[in-house]
Amino acid sequence: MQRHVLHQKCAGLSHEDAHRSLIPTSPAMTMAGLVSHLRWAEHLWLEVLFLGGDEKQNPSFDESREDADWYTDGRPLAELLAEYEAQCARSNEVVAAASLDDTGRHTGFDSGGASLRWMLTHLVEETARHAGHADLVRELLDGTKGYY
Repeated sequence: MQRHVLHQKCAGLSHEDAHRSLIPTSPAMTMAGLVSHLRWAEHLWLEVLFLGGDEKQNPSFDESREDADWYTDGRPLAELLAEYEAQCARSNEVVAAASLDDTGRHTGFDSGGASLRWMLTHLVEETARHAGHADLVRELLDGTKGYY
């Protein structure tokens, strides 16, 4: 449901509004940035930490730029949403093929050994937190309010 809320908050936004920064202390907190971050959060937890995949594919691990997974370089919101949707579908496949008691395979990070149950709980929390941010950003952009 929280994934759906994020999609709803993006509905009808112009390219300019999707990339407009409204919070001076958090310039990457744009609607496009939120979508990008959540796409990469799904990848990080399920493909990298749970499955043991290569973290080099994920900008969250880019130490040359803080919060690199939030930056979109002006890419269209529709493209970012499609990538997020595809990543969520991939996450659903990973979850369906595993047990909630299975643990992550990435040994390079302490959280890589967490159970799939814990990782999913964290992803729900992370997605809900940022869906709330999206709600506020959307209201600041054009006054649109509402749960959906």
